[in-house]
Amino acid sequence: MSLIPVTILTGFLGSGKTTLLKRLLSEAHGQKIAVIENEFGAENIDTDILVTESKEQIVQMSNGCICCTIREDLRATLQLLASKKRQGLLDFERIVIETTGLADPGPVAQTFFMDDEVAQSCLIDAIITLVDAKHATGQLNDRQEARRQVGFADQIFLSKTDLVSAEETRALIQRLKHMNPRAPIQAVHFGAVPIGQVLDLRGFNLHAKLDIDPDFLSERDEHEHGHGHHDHGAHCDHPSHQHGGPGHHHHDDDVKSFVFRSERPFDPARLEDFLGAMVNVYGPRMLRYKGVLQMKGTDRKVIFQGVHQLMGSDLGPQWADGETRTSKMVFIGIDLPRDIFLQGLERSLV
Repeated sequence: MSLIPVTILTGFLGSGKTTLLKRLLSEAHGQKIAVIENEFGAENIDTDILVTESKEQIVQMSNGCICCTIREDLRATLQLLASKKRQGLLDFERIVIETTGLADPGPVAQTFFMDDEVAQSCLIDAIITLVDAKHATGQLNDRQEARRQVGFADQIFLSKTDLVSAEETRALIQRLKHMNPRAPIQAVHFGAVPIGQVLDLRGFNLHAKLDIDPDFLSERDEHEHGHGHHDHGAHCDHPSHQHGGPGHHHHDDDVKSFVFRSERPFDPARLEDFLGAMVNVYGPRMLRYKGVLQMKGTDRKVIFQGVHQLMGSDLGPQWADGETRTSKMVFIGIDLPRDIFLQGLERSLV
């Protein structure tokens, strides 16, 4: 059986997760989706979508989708769904997990690495985060869960932009890009998102995205530097970041990102030793990190990614003829010591 793709839907309370999910389930897309709700009961989904007379943990829906409420833990629920699919008792093609608004997506994502049975049956497709444009500033200022949800995102959808000015929306987008430079950001109105922008993003696993856009990890800025790395982190001194105005952030979010890049290849043993040491010390604060690496000893790209203390790498496609072999890595975390990481990565090069 091929791996079941899983979409994790996160976002702070009131951001529109359930609205998006309802639209996803009611759209005539012909896909059979298993939904896992990690809040007890099915009251979050319209009763006309659910077949509500069932008292089972797994509820069949009118459009061939199923909905399941977690009564134990996520691991047990995923194992149960995969088992029923294998036995032909349930027919679905993918899983969408809607997390509670106060949830940190980290432990949810880790479930797919830490449990062998889950890892052999499921694969994270993407983490999608909804951000409430009307209330985001206060939530991001006050709640670390909201900042972590942004840090983990592979795709960010902005809801309620109709309730704020264009200037406020621009300032919020600037702030979100500063916290997570690799997640595309798109405004949505009442969950009206084409299904192709929610499912099969392959955002968590880099392989497919590399074929489409090999430079998607590159920094989104017009400043190019000759040295190995640069970022727009807390200590960026670009003139464009020193003025006021709607795009300027006066706050200091603890979730920050930085990018490392180099055209020199990595020494595999040195890089493994360095990253292992960093993960031992800073793992709980390392939300997401991933990259496309040039490694000594292979003509193929090395695809590297991790969540907290869990990291791994795979061989990707061959470097194309004439392609500049540049390693690019992005780290998103809570108060990570950027200089220590960048110096260590520099020392891990050949």
